[in-house]
Amino acid sequence: MKIQQYYLACLSHASYLITDEQTKTAAVVDPQRDIDQYLADAEAGGYTIKHVFLTHFHADFIAGHIELRDKVGATIHLGRRAEAEFPHEKMADGDQVEFGDVRLTILETPGHTPEGISILVYDLAAGDVPPLAVLTGDTLFIGDVGRPDLLASVGVTADELADMLYESITEKILPLPNETLVYPAHGAGSMCGKNLSNETVSTMGEQKKFNYALQPMGREEFKRLVTADQPEAPDYFVHDAILNRQERKSLEHSMRENLKPLSLEEVLALAKQGSQLLDVRDAIDFQGGHLRGTLNIALSGKYATWCGSLLAHDKPIIVVADDEGNEEEAVMRLGRIGFDNVGGYLAGGMNALNHHEELLERTDRITGRALADWLAGERPESGPAPLVLDVRSVAEYRGGHIAGSRNIALPELASALASLPQDSPVVVHCEGGYRSAIAASLLQQHGHAEVYDLIGGFKAWLASKLPTAEVPAGQEA
Repeated sequence: MKIQQYYLACLSHASYLITDEQTKTAAVVDPQRDIDQYLADAEAGGYTIKHVFLTHFHADFIAGHIELRDKVGATIHLGRRAEAEFPHEKMADGDQVEFGDVRLTILETPGHTPEGISILVYDLAAGDVPPLAVLTGDTLFIGDVGRPDLLASVGVTADELADMLYESITEKILPLPNETLVYPAHGAGSMCGKNLSNETVSTMGEQKKFNYALQPMGREEFKRLVTADQPEAPDYFVHDAILNRQERKSLEHSMRENLKPLSLEEVLALAKQGSQLLDVRDAIDFQGGHLRGTLNIALSGKYATWCGSLLAHDKPIIVVADDEGNEEEAVMRLGRIGFDNVGGYLAGGMNALNHHEELLERTDRITGRALADWLAGERPESGPAPLVLDVRSVAEYRGGHIAGSRNIALPELASALASLPQDSPVVVHCEGGYRSAIAASLLQQHGHAEVYDLIGGFKAWLASKLPTAEVPAGQEA
């Protein structure tokens, strides 16, 4: 038997293909919505995918269980408490699926969600005990446990979920043997926890030793620790958690409907009707020239997460890409988070705006040294000193920032736009430049005339040995 991990960095998501050489049977656990890689690897090895498991109803992406069912006829397996519109097999504590040398045994581990399960994986060729691995979904991460406060589960409070999580950890997870491998559903960067490691596999022994949430403690202390300082969850999480329960169109079907070329005239007309314009090019290309009123979220970063945070899932999205066919990837990655509301893409990309200078807008860029001179009054030709807008998280800002800057984390920026000066210069920065490019485009989209993006972000400011400040302990950022 073999466990193959697939790690999708842009969503910090891990999924698994478990195969048995004897029966040529395979199971997929927590698949992403675009399933071609599982199909290709199964075909290459001569395996038939007969089972697909969801450890819970994921909130940060749309799982590929419907796609695998429709494509290869796989049976969908869910936890006993799961309620879904599509046919599925409910799995309770101790229930098993066995094929050849593979035995998959269910542990009910609610806490992150009520229906959460973990899956013990046994290699029967090596004996019944101990389990070779445990696929923990979002119950146990490397370095953390799943947060119980996402409120994606209707009718269950965060406090009730925290109680469930404590019991799942103490009664189901901690008793597992030290040598059992731990394979979670997410890694560092996921908002399903706060302290996730960059490692994507560990052992129970390592986690018992180093994971803060697995140390000996009482219930109330555990609940306090795991709920404190959690990152703000994007609005789309509830949308995805609900969609993962529903019968829905497959990604393939959705892309056939959505991947359609539009003329510049059609795009402009749709924009006037309320469609969302999304430019997926890298910031340096976008800032050199873009269609006025367009939001820039580049494919090169955490594209899907920021699209889910800043775009509406119930208004059409029009994609503007380069001329290399990236619109297909852009639409597919929107589909990964259940944003099937794409109205099409601008045919020809930015080439469609040739000879339409009146529709173009540019974003100014500024170096750290030039900004420091401006703030010190040494650039009188540039006018009054700008507002420096830091769009990093509060924790990042507390650790060090440009003196006098204002901190509005990117997820909160849209709701705070009215508090920013409309006619004064604004210099936006984040840590390295990805988030600030999004923020600068958002400001321009809402009529801010003089917007600058700090080249290289706060990292470049530090590298230039320019002065910084910190928020004293106990004070608000």
